[in-house]
Amino acid sequence: MPELPEVEVVRAGLAPAVTGAHIVGVDVRDERALTRHRGTGPDFEAALLGRLLAEPARRGKFLWIPLREDGDAGARSIVAHLGMSGQMLLRASGAAPERHERIRIDIRHPAHGDLAVVFADQRTFGSLAIDPLVPTPDGAAGGYGTALPLVPAQVAHIARDLLDPAVDDSVLIRALAGKRSAIKRVLLDQGVVSGIGNIYADEALWAARIHPETPAAALSTRAVRRLLAEVRAVLAKALAEGGTSFDAQYVNVNGQAGYFAHSLNAYGRTGQPCPRCGRPIMRVAFTNRSSHFCAHCQRIA
Repeated sequence: MPELPEVEVVRAGLAPAVTGAHIVGVDVRDERALTRHRGTGPDFEAALLGRLLAEPARRGKFLWIPLREDGDAGARSIVAHLGMSGQMLLRASGAAPERHERIRIDIRHPAHGDLAVVFADQRTFGSLAIDPLVPTPDGAAGGYGTALPLVPAQVAHIARDLLDPAVDDSVLIRALAGKRSAIKRVLLDQGVVSGIGNIYADEALWAARIHPETPAAALSTRAVRRLLAEVRAVLAKALAEGGTSFDAQYVNVNGQAGYFAHSLNAYGRTGQPCPRCGRPIMRVAFTNRSSHFCAHCQRIA
């Protein structure tokens, strides 16, 4: 599943092409891509036609594009979740359909001309929706990439992520201190901190030398601060390298793969030597996933 770096790469790629563009055509080719939309395909098409798009924003793994309506920059938005294999692609106007194309939005930009924003999804777990924007409780910007203190209603329950300038580390530290669950499980809880999935949880825990099964409440404040710093460092490095691509399912808006897979220290390296101590990386079952860690460097508290 695309995690924060992959979704941020998509957001940043869309921003110059869609900000200030008008929607001149919408074609819903598969209504399974509207599972989070409260309405039909024709309703989705009619609601978007002629609208002006504002700058895309992101919180965790959710991406949205505010719609400017009657001079208001924040009544509704197109909200996207990529699911397991969703892609947001920029294509030339009139380009041939993509494999697994579900929705096409034709736009006209004052500087870039006519383009198509294509939502393609092989496994159909992702979706687009039109969703009202609601005020953020703290009055801060709704997410990364926007100054508007608004967030889509269906994203409002998602916690801020660690690249969000408005995230409060002290609040997060107190939240972790009250959690008896394993620290990896807490990192994956999008209601505590968003955007972190299996890959980046394993990588940050390896970097912080923390065993994934350590109870969150057992970590000292110093250890939690070290972990938060390593999460940020891992996310920033992955972002700089275009995200993690193991197959063709995750690509940026131009269809290019990320290359952070070459920088992984723990995830997916079962049996290979730990880059720090040389002992083999372990893999254990974790819910319906796996955890990858070094049993020597990451001893359970």
